Amino acid sequence: MCRVLAVSASGYYAWLKRPPCARARADAELTLRIRAIHQFSHATYGAPRIHEELRAANIHLGRKRVARLMKAAALRGASRRPWTITTVRDRQARPAPDLLHRNFVGAAPNSVWVADITYIPTWAGFLYLAVVLDTFSRRIVGWAMATHLRTELVLEALNMAVGQRRPAAVIHHSDQGSQYTALAFGKRCDEAGVRPSMGSVGDCFDNAMCESFFATLECELLNQRTFKSQIEARMAIFEFIEGWYNPHRRHSAINYLSPIDFERNYRNNINYRSPSPSTEAG
Repeated sequence: MCRVLAVSASGYYAWLKRPPCARARADAELTLRIRAIHQFSHATYGAPRIHEELRAANIHLGRKRVARLMKAAALRGASRRPWTITTVRDRQARPAPDLLHRNFVGAAPNSVWVADITYIPTWAGFLYLAVVLDTFSRRIVGWAMATHLRTELVLEALNMAVGQRRPAAVIHHSDQGSQYTALAFGKRCDEAGVRPSMGSVGDCFDNAMCESFFATLECELLNQRTFKSQIEARMAIFEFIEGWYNPHRRHSAINYLSPIDFERNYRNNINYRSPSPSTEAG
């Protein structure tokens, strides 16, 4: 073999005894960290978010290196499934005006909320999930689940959001589904000081941010699991929203921070810019 390959026998035996180079050892250690982060993300993170997790741990390397190591370790992020309609317009109801015109960026927490409904398939039938999302931080501030699509479902999600956040004149944007144009929903908005807003008919871009959350949910949870019962699905959705998405899931649109961390940074910066009178006097 040495003669055919034109190498010396001593060089071959030296190669056998030579330990891995520093680069190979570093790659092995990085692969262990990447595998742990991938597992922590429920096998959903791709190279960009794993790269940000490593940066947060003061491990600085290129994103392409992360992608190369993930490919070598057969690790990949989750992909998305097709979008499905879950709300139907009531043609006799009078919709609220569009107060956003696709400008979904909230200047502060509780300035703009978006809301919608999606379905959760289980062996026992569909479970429906209604959410209210704060556009400033992408945080889910209200949510509810039920086996029906009546107005009570979106009312429960709204009540959770109002109870947790205590907003002042927040805009609540949704599609023109019959649940959101119902008189009971409009009355609750009036009582809570919430300003309803609705996009145009049959245009998913008028509620794109909420659709984006559902795409994340479907990609990172629903496509990865099969639920035998609705109780199992409820527990998984709760864990995804409150245990993963709000406190940990990184978003490229908010500097690769989680919704809770982004709001915490905002509050800390506000406190820094607006010191107390005692601090100013000192």
